[in-house]
Amino acid sequence: MKGGVTEEHLYLAYSHQFEDCIFPLHTSVSLFLLSYCDCKLFKVFLVPSSDSTDDQVFGKAQPDDLEVHFVSRCQLPLVVQSCCLPAIVEEKGKFCRAGLSVVLRHIIQKTYEVDPSKKLVLELLGFKKTCLKACAEVSQWTRLCEISIPQAVESLLNASPDQYQAIPPEVLLLEKKLGEPVRVHNDDKIRRQKLQQQKADDKTAAPALAKRATKNLSPEGNQVDQAQKEIVEIKDQEPASLEQRVAFSKLVGQEIPATTSREPSHIRKTKTSDLPPLEHVFAEGLYFTLADVVLLPCIHQFLVFSKKHNKKVLDLPLISSWYHRVQEVPGVKSTAAKCNMQFLQFPDLLSFPDEQLRAFCIIPDDLEEEHEDNQFIGGPRPTMTKLMESGIEAKFSPHPCPRWTLDWNSLPAAVSPGEGKMSSDRALRKQQQLNNLVSMVTKLSKPGDVIVDFCSGGGHVGIVLAHMLPSCQVVLIENKELSLERAKDRSDELRLHNIWFIQANLDYFKGTFNIGVALHACGVATDMVIEHCIEAHAAFVICPCCYGFIQNTVKFTFPRSHRFKEVLSYKEHMILCRFADQTAVQLPPERRLIGKHCMGLVDLDRAWAAEGCNYSVQVMSMEPESCSPKNNMVVGVPI
Repeated sequence: MKGGVTEEHLYLAYSHQFEDCIFPLHTSVSLFLLSYCDCKLFKVFLVPSSDSTDDQVFGKAQPDDLEVHFVSRCQLPLVVQSCCLPAIVEEKGKFCRAGLSVVLRHIIQKTYEVDPSKKLVLELLGFKKTCLKACAEVSQWTRLCEISIPQAVESLLNASPDQYQAIPPEVLLLEKKLGEPVRVHNDDKIRRQKLQQQKADDKTAAPALAKRATKNLSPEGNQVDQAQKEIVEIKDQEPASLEQRVAFSKLVGQEIPATTSREPSHIRKTKTSDLPPLEHVFAEGLYFTLADVVLLPCIHQFLVFSKKHNKKVLDLPLISSWYHRVQEVPGVKSTAAKCNMQFLQFPDLLSFPDEQLRAFCIIPDDLEEEHEDNQFIGGPRPTMTKLMESGIEAKFSPHPCPRWTLDWNSLPAAVSPGEGKMSSDRALRKQQQLNNLVSMVTKLSKPGDVIVDFCSGGGHVGIVLAHMLPSCQVVLIENKELSLERAKDRSDELRLHNIWFIQANLDYFKGTFNIGVALHACGVATDMVIEHCIEAHAAFVICPCCYGFIQNTVKFTFPRSHRFKEVLSYKEHMILCRFADQTAVQLPPERRLIGKHCMGLVDLDRAWAAEGCNYSVQVMSMEPESCSPKNNMVVGVPI
């Protein structure tokens, strides 16, 4: 305990260091944030990637004000060994947070919780505190900041100099993102202020430009060179943009003074669509956030590498401007000094001609955000008929134990889902859903098994399993912190000792297990759970949900199975997914029946894909079917 605060241990991977950088970059980013927040709440451990790593060479890149310890992988708490680093766990605790975004967000929240005067630290989480909160599996922005750019820069730094042919496409994608219009809360007001400023600037700039143009006209023919020189001079004299003044006024705790007079009528009457867009000041828009903290060490190393190998990179004008603007944020330069980061300045970065810039700025299709046509015309019948003509129809296996039920009245109150804030009718349906999953897991499990409750939410499935199967180890994995904390409170009340809690995206869990279970895993999350189970050669019991959210991602394309791919296009498969969501109880019976059939077809595709990986898979309905509109259950066992 430190001043009444439970000490937590932060584990960071450590492979090597080069000059002012510790690898992997996730570790450099984590150390930078700790120093920026002036956070001493965590005991920090570096985990060498191999036993041969020499901890004596560590030092130069370590923040001056931070004590760091070394620990081998085999000495880590078991729950941490199951996760990718970085990870945070309470001392001798069972609650682990893993993955860069989750860990960094926790550092920020903990810093503010202990010292509420550090409001600027909390502001790193952005509006509604959602910065980098979305999973990298579904958010292109989180994936770019958390995974793609760090990995791309590391690959560049580890490659030989002669292999550097072009700017990494991930960096080019960031450049593109910085050029997109900014959307912020209440941006209409700021955009009208910008329009008013632009019109005022136009009135004062026109006479000056006319005077300069007259002055520059000369028979010697040097107008172009002189004009370029004047443009540079004008830019150097330009005051900060409205966006920059808004951004930096927030950083220093000041508000831009409101105009005393009302906006002119022509400004008020301007349509929103005709207002000028807001430009990026920082990575996510106008305000300095955690995304900037994550990107800064990565882009810094990219720029240092480029300078060292005489690669001029101001053909990335937006990234270069962002890089120097971030340095002006209060606390950034002092943090960089503590971490021995030596920022580059503009003379160190020279630009390419625009023609060469255009040649560089080619972003591969797999990094571009997909904008699929979701406006489908017509119903699912043509697609269903097409499958039927190919001999493909939804098939539901009989439920092996349709009347199996837990004796809920004899169980402790904290085991029941009714313990939470839900109506009695909903609690009854939740109990019926749990009866189905628990019956299947009980049938498949044996003493000593590790059972993982993916997308666990408040722990309804995992807590029942941990209570009913004391000889098994149960692991709850959930990205939402509040849901997982509620689950832990219920577990503590029951004094369960065979349960772990991991706040992380699914991809950050790397432990071995025997059975994977998920109740109402949303959209592509079902496919991610199935993939995890196949990789671990584990059985799975999954109740899918939110079929309408299914779409192609970086990791998954649809249809999943070879047989479905031979018959359906991606768009046709999406038609099935959209109509599979048409099962709500208030819909007409015929429409619900079509929705159920579409659910069966989508899950049959998933089942056949798993069978191609040597699994025996059954799709069945939960009993009673009224327990949920999404009542399919997919059960797979490795052969």
